[in-house]
Amino acid sequence: MAEDIRSVTLLGTPVLNAESLVDIVQAYHPSADGALIKKAYLYSEYAHRTQTRKSGDPYFVHPASVAGIIADLRLDTASVCAGLLHDVLEDSGVSRDSIEHEFGSEIAGIVDGVTKLGKFNFTSREDRQAESFRKMVVAMAQDVRVLLVKLCDRLDNMRTLDHMSPEAQERIARETIEIYAPLAGRLGMQRIRGELEDLSFRYLEPEAFQELSQKLHKTKKDRERYIESVCRTIMARLAEQGYAAEVTGRAKHLYSIFRKMKEQGSEFEQVLDILAFRICVETSAECYSALGAMHSRWTPIPGRFKDYIALPKPNMYQSLHTALIGPGRQRIEVQIRTHEMHRVAEHGIAAHWKYKERGSSGLDPKDAEKFEWLRELAEFQGNLKDPVEFVESVKIDLFPDEVYVFTPKGHVHVLPRGATPVDFAYAIHSEVGSHCVGARANGQIVPIRYKLKSGDVIEILTSPTQEPSKDWLDFCVTTRARSRIRTMLRAEQRQKSINLGRELLESGFREAGMSYSKFSKSETEVRRVLKELNHPHWDEVLLEVGYGKISSEQIVSVLKADEHTEAPPVSERFRSSRIEKLVRKVTGRDASGIKVSGIDDVLVRYAKCCNPLPGDAIIGFITRGRGVTVHRRECQKAFDTEPERRIDVQWDARAKINRPVQLCVTTANKPGILAVVSQTFSAQSINISEANCRAGDDGRARNVFTFHCNDLSQLKSVMKALSKVNGVVEVSRV
Repeated sequence: MAEDIRSVTLLGTPVLNAESLVDIVQAYHPSADGALIKKAYLYSEYAHRTQTRKSGDPYFVHPASVAGIIADLRLDTASVCAGLLHDVLEDSGVSRDSIEHEFGSEIAGIVDGVTKLGKFNFTSREDRQAESFRKMVVAMAQDVRVLLVKLCDRLDNMRTLDHMSPEAQERIARETIEIYAPLAGRLGMQRIRGELEDLSFRYLEPEAFQELSQKLHKTKKDRERYIESVCRTIMARLAEQGYAAEVTGRAKHLYSIFRKMKEQGSEFEQVLDILAFRICVETSAECYSALGAMHSRWTPIPGRFKDYIALPKPNMYQSLHTALIGPGRQRIEVQIRTHEMHRVAEHGIAAHWKYKERGSSGLDPKDAEKFEWLRELAEFQGNLKDPVEFVESVKIDLFPDEVYVFTPKGHVHVLPRGATPVDFAYAIHSEVGSHCVGARANGQIVPIRYKLKSGDVIEILTSPTQEPSKDWLDFCVTTRARSRIRTMLRAEQRQKSINLGRELLESGFREAGMSYSKFSKSETEVRRVLKELNHPHWDEVLLEVGYGKISSEQIVSVLKADEHTEAPPVSERFRSSRIEKLVRKVTGRDASGIKVSGIDDVLVRYAKCCNPLPGDAIIGFITRGRGVTVHRRECQKAFDTEPERRIDVQWDARAKINRPVQLCVTTANKPGILAVVSQTFSAQSINISEANCRAGDDGRARNVFTFHCNDLSQLKSVMKALSKVNGVVEVSRV
């Protein structure tokens, strides 16, 4: 680093200075390298000296704030330095080599892992974001500090999101609540997860957020009095039994209350257990004694007790949870844990950090084993060629609800809620999953679609002749299972396409009066064709013939070209595939940049599984004999196809397209609600062409409406209007 770099004064903007940051770190890590932290501070401050944020603040406020959050988590020196430097590679033109030269390979590796992919060209913003996340996963599997720094970076960005455009706010908030908040949860960092969820909720549902905040504020004084009274009662009760306990109470997070309202289809006033109390004692034995004291004092609510001490969550979270009918017949939730368990619950993996010399991973090997899922994510991303598909798969594995199931020998496996015996089989071993034919749950034969329940003892039944079926993708939920199934199905489909390509070539050769058998035995001729087509292997040529990307006529023309005469230009000899010719003929555009312009015949088709609308991010697939099929990018069925058949498509802005779409509107089952919903459609100038309404036993009605829509913005507008209707629980696109 140049000797003349000096600290730049940030006038009018509160920012953590270098000395204060070093003091915070050395307070919990006395041997921390303060000089290195100061050097990183000055380096970053100088690198960002000419940059400002959307708010007008100096950009350096952000990395300094991120470093402060990292220090609050009590992480090591390398993490704090990486927090200061995390945007230097992306925004300041500094190379990784420069960072490595100044701060070493350890810090450079963390910074590089956090840095977004800004130097590559992707077909869409979604691909860029997905590929960036994919890169981060690979890096964090090698060093989990990459993810910790990224979470702190995202938290500070969410705290300062006010100055972004509404579109950017919604996009960043949705990515946060779908990816980063669950990641914080999987790392056991509940405090950060809760704040990320509440901040995302603020931008994704601004009206609901404001309304809920006001209602909580109105009841704040009464709630605080109630919490104080209950805390005193609990402490007195435990003191009678000789336990010195720390007791606190609070209202649940806003997003947690909102989610409960949606799940129950209820108003704020009807949500009963919004208060949570925490009891911290010294030992695990005292936790169970405190539980007994609570159950003897107040009536426990059946089915609401969970023991995460005996069965810890995968993120190392431990606590006893129970729900009670408390004072004033009010429902309360009580969490009981030791002080150490509470530290882990708040900071997760960061609470297990070991302060060692530079170059170490910082995690005890036993603790590192509990985060094996990070390495599995990195493994799965290698099997999935589409980055967007990878992100969608990760969302499933980060789903917060879990079930605990056991092998016949008593080994526990934690799976997402909704997992099936096939998911369980793949969790044991890939071969067990691939040959699964059925299962026994608690000694009883169950179908492979059976939804596992916590406490189930599962025995997998296998057969050596069984192979994965495409139908399994309809009910499997874990990334491991879906990845393995897709890999085997694609290998099978690939072989079928190769066989089809061989048949087409044999037919083409016969029409040209040639023998494909003799040709395939001539290594010289095969190599000549491979060279002309620029393909390394003959199987790849057969594959593209099977897909319709190369015609048999092209290969025959290569062979018929006289080697002793001047060969025609490549552009003449290798004409476009038949599908591409058809696309040009009908659309007047190249297939590689096809624009969907309302065509709905055998050439360009809209997938019925996801019903794409103008404005949706889309992708096309070459389907032999059926042209190009257009899917929404997040469509699960689209991910089941081979990546080699995918082509980029985009909407034609000039075309007027009116597409059918379906919305599922879940409402409270009460008189008049259907009329109000119908009036809401009419107010949006939308005519309902079909409605399917069904009332359930849970007091709700599920209504599926079919109508025509011009584009995604019109659909979002009607969904927003429906969400505001009193009695509407959920609005989702079918």
